Amino acid sequence: MFSNRSLLLAMVMLVAPMWVLADGDELRLLIWADYMDPQILETFRQRTDITVKEIHFDSNTTRDQLLLDTDGGGFDLAIVNGGALRILAKRGWLEPVDQKGIPNLRHIEPRWRNEYEGAQDYCVPYFWGTVGIAYRNDLVPMKVSSWMDLFRPHESVQGKVAMIDDAGDMVGAALKALGYSLNSTDRKELNAAEELLLEQQPHVKTYQYVSLDEESGLVTGDVRMSMMYSGDALMVKQYDDNILYVLPEEGGNVWVDYLCVMRKSTNKAAAKRFIDFLNEPRVAAQLAQYVYYATPNRAAEALLPAEYLNDPVIYPSGLAMENSEPYRPVSPRVLKRRSAIFSRVVN
Repeated sequence: MFSNRSLLLAMVMLVAPMWVLADGDELRLLIWADYMDPQILETFRQRTDITVKEIHFDSNTTRDQLLLDTDGGGFDLAIVNGGALRILAKRGWLEPVDQKGIPNLRHIEPRWRNEYEGAQDYCVPYFWGTVGIAYRNDLVPMKVSSWMDLFRPHESVQGKVAMIDDAGDMVGAALKALGYSLNSTDRKELNAAEELLLEQQPHVKTYQYVSLDEESGLVTGDVRMSMMYSGDALMVKQYDDNILYVLPEEGGNVWVDYLCVMRKSTNKAAAKRFIDFLNEPRVAAQLAQYVYYATPNRAAEALLPAEYLNDPVIYPSGLAMENSEPYRPVSPRVLKRRSAIFSRVVN
């Protein structure tokens, strides 16, 4: 008679014969904090005896520095924003993926696989969302609808603004506030964005991203308005219903995060198995409801409640969405200029 463990392994091999299971494997996942459901990791461990260890980063810049320090090594999987895919792939850090190795890729909406150069060849869409403004509706005596509400804040908000600790997002938002493309390479437009950020500087309490727990500045009221990712605003809203999120009328960034297998990983088969597991429709639907972001998995969407699918924070529409943009590659010269603007503002 099979033991429970033997029976489980036999069942897994029947449904997924393309993988060789390695008992006791550990995967190192480089990821944002609060971006993975611990119960899903436990389910995966019980099914495969593979443990996933999370290593957190707090900005895209921090993640890139961690990868630079190790020349792309030390991690099996990493969450990569779409704008960075091309650069990381050219460095040779990303392992190619395809549907043969990850069968559940068939559930992914093609738009998100093709949104960024390199995405279809190297990574699997994880979630998508927007960058906008979260604010305390009870402490801000006005309807927030524009980026200028953040950059030229009402007196009740002055000194209580939080920004995202990222050069691309900060400069991009300032460009959108001024009516420009967040991908602008025009010197005059970038100068104007810097001037706006410096004008805002006295009103900013912190350039560190607000936490998402009950100690968050948005919950305590120490921060009344913050540049924020859409799903994070819903996560912190659990602690105070007065926290609202708006995608400004000028539009913002529509981003896609991707889950990538690192080329230097010694556990590539296990890493791809984990990605395939995450894209089982029921698992993907569970994960979406944990992180409050829009899933690129079409089969998972069919399992989500109408309330979730109709939430305008998760699935925005209208003029603000039409005015929103994904990041596109810019030259190293422009990247350097944006980093210099960020440094002068923050420091």
